[in-house]
Amino acid sequence: MAINAPYPALSPDETSDSALQFPDNRLLIDLCGELDRNIVQIEQRLGVAIHRRGNQLALHGSPQEREAAEQVLRALYARLEQGRPVTPGDIDAVIRMGGAPEARTPAPDPGQLEMFDGGPLEIRTRRKVVEPRTPTQRVYVRDLFRHELVFGLGPAGTGKTYLAVAAAVAMFIEGRVDKIILSRPAVEAGERLGFLPGDMKDKVDPYMQPLYDALNDFFPPKQVQKMIEEKQIEIAPLAFMRGRTLANAFVVLDEAQNATTMQMKMFLTRLGEGSRMAITGDVTQIDLPRGVMSGLIEAERVLRGVDGIGFAYFKAEDVVRHPLVARIIRAYESARPEG
Repeated sequence: MAINAPYPALSPDETSDSALQFPDNRLLIDLCGELDRNIVQIEQRLGVAIHRRGNQLALHGSPQEREAAEQVLRALYARLEQGRPVTPGDIDAVIRMGGAPEARTPAPDPGQLEMFDGGPLEIRTRRKVVEPRTPTQRVYVRDLFRHELVFGLGPAGTGKTYLAVAAAVAMFIEGRVDKIILSRPAVEAGERLGFLPGDMKDKVDPYMQPLYDALNDFFPPKQVQKMIEEKQIEIAPLAFMRGRTLANAFVVLDEAQNATTMQMKMFLTRLGEGSRMAITGDVTQIDLPRGVMSGLIEAERVLRGVDGIGFAYFKAEDVVRHPLVARIIRAYESARPEG
């Protein structure tokens, strides 16, 4: 059933502004969620009141609120008809992608996504299926599979690194690359690195932990450890990339705002035959010493418009962590001095 397929028309009763009817009561139960938690989430996000009456949902609110809620409910019901789950994250994604007041950015033209055979835009890994939850994430995922070099720029919590690692895992599973290489600048290490206990791996692992966390979401932890031992996965500081040619690999550089101009140029020129690169960063969180220019800012300026390179720009509305994170980011943006 298509998402926008019409449901049987109902006349609003004396207390409701509009109503939707769903033919399968079992799916309607899943749509509402345990203790109607899915309905509560939609109500809180869209400002509409929803009441279940038999196999129909009555909607109370302004015409705009009811229209947005109808689109979301129909999209979620269509997911259930396709045998796909409805989780809080899925509801959040449908609201963002379906024209809710807080997400007006249009999704890419579906005709541009022919590489996904007309099916849902998603990344399949061993442990889970990852779907874009905002229009910008949708553009980013499309670019990760389409371009050999992609930049994901924007604030923390927008899924830049997570989606890049997911794409790397999916391409590894499909045999499109032979290894995964994940890197970050260890800018805080410097001279203090030598004072940390253990060997070099023990010293740098704290800086790499977010990358391990992402991998463990997509592979069983024991498999991750085995792949690291077999050099199918490498996790290393940016400095370790010097002098290498990275062929047949998916390479992710995280926190790239902390790479210097020379480091960034060094990293970009490591790209070898059959490889792809994803570079993520937030230019508002640069930890380099005062007066040292971020290589990410320079790379964006120099490479923007170069054929074969994709840029995805994330904003506060793309934050998929706690909603308060987006409000914090907006507050800091508003307080930033002009110029």
